[in-house]
Amino acid sequence: MTSRVRVLICPDRMGSLSSASAGQALAVGWPGADTVAIGEAGLGLVEATADGWGVPLQTGVLDGALFEWAVTDGQAVLGIRGPSGPPAADSPIPYEATSLPLGRAVATVLAEHRPRQLFVDLAGLDCHDGGAGLLAGLGAVATGAELTGGVAGLSGIDGVDLAPARALLASTELIGVVPSQQRDALLLGLRGITSRRGHAAREDAALLLAADAALQRLTGLVASEAAAAPGAGACGGLGWMVLALGGRLTTGPELALAEVRGPYDLVVTGCGLFDFATRGGGVVAASAELAAELLAPCIVVAGEVLIGSREMRTMGIEAAYPIRESHLDRPAGGDLQEAELVATVTRISRTWRW
Repeated sequence: MTSRVRVLICPDRMGSLSSASAGQALAVGWPGADTVAIGEAGLGLVEATADGWGVPLQTGVLDGALFEWAVTDGQAVLGIRGPSGPPAADSPIPYEATSLPLGRAVATVLAEHRPRQLFVDLAGLDCHDGGAGLLAGLGAVATGAELTGGVAGLSGIDGVDLAPARALLASTELIGVVPSQQRDALLLGLRGITSRRGHAAREDAALLLAADAALQRLTGLVASEAAAAPGAGACGGLGWMVLALGGRLTTGPELALAEVRGPYDLVVTGCGLFDFATRGGGVVAASAELAAELLAPCIVVAGEVLIGSREMRTMGIEAAYPIRESHLDRPAGGDLQEAELVATVTRISRTWRW
C-alpha cells in the first residue's frame, strides 16, 4: 500500500501560466498537496498575491503605465509597469526618469481603500531617483529643485516637506516588495547602486559622482539613517524611500511563504527556465531554502533545464525535470501549455511516492 506523501507546491510563473495556474497543474501529480502562489517583484507579484487572497486583480492605466492592484480585508497590493519595464543590470542609468507614476498609484489606492497594510511592488519602473518622484506623488513638496526630474534634477534641492505624505499614509503600514537579488542592495558609495550600475554600463565617472551626490543630499534632507540599511538601494533607491517613510521591505517569496509550516516530505517548485545564469530566480531559491528548513527534498519542474546536477545541488535542489528538450538558441520556457505541464508532472510524481 502506498502512503500519502505530504507535498508543498510553490512555483513561480511558468511561461504564460500564472503561479496559481502552474500550481494547480503540478498538483495533478500529487492530489491533496498544499499549493502556494508566489510572485517576484516585477514578475507576477500582484497577480500571485491576488490569487493567494482569492480576490480579483484590477487593472488600469496611469500616466501611460499599466497599474494593477487587488484589495482584501484591510490589505492591498499594487504594482505599476512602465514602458521599458525592469532594467537589465548593465543598462545605462536613467538620469531623468521619475518614480512619480508609482507615487500617484500609491496615493490612489490609499485614498480609495485606506488599507491597514499596503504592499507595493517596487520593481516595475526603471528609475534611479531614490523615490523622489514617489514622494511627489504622495504630496511632498521640495524647495530648490523639483522632485519629479529624476536624479539629474535633484542637485539643487535644499528642503523637503514630508508632512503631506505622512498624513496620506496615516495609519497604513507601507511594505515595499523588492526582487530577491536586490534585498541587500546598498544605496550610496562605491558599493551603492549608482557606482555598480554605472560602472557596468561604462558610464562617465563625473556623471556617476554627481548622481551619487544628489542621492546623498536627498537622504540627508529626508532620512539619512535609513540610507545605509540593506535594501535601501533596491529598485533605484525606492527601497530607501519606503524605509524613510517608516515602512519595511520584503520579497515576494518572503511574503508568500511566511506562514508556511511543516511537516512536508517534498517541496516542488517550478519556473520557465532553470539555467546557470538565473538559477530559476528568487522563487526557486526561496523554495530550496524552505525545504532545507523543513528537512525535505526540493525538486524543480521547468520549461527547460540548462544547469548541471552539481550546480543545482549547491542550491539545495535534489533534482530538476524539463518539460521540453533543451535548445540553447531557442529557450522553451516562454510558451508552456498547461497540458504539457500536467503530462510531465504525472510522470515525475510516480518516482516521488512512497
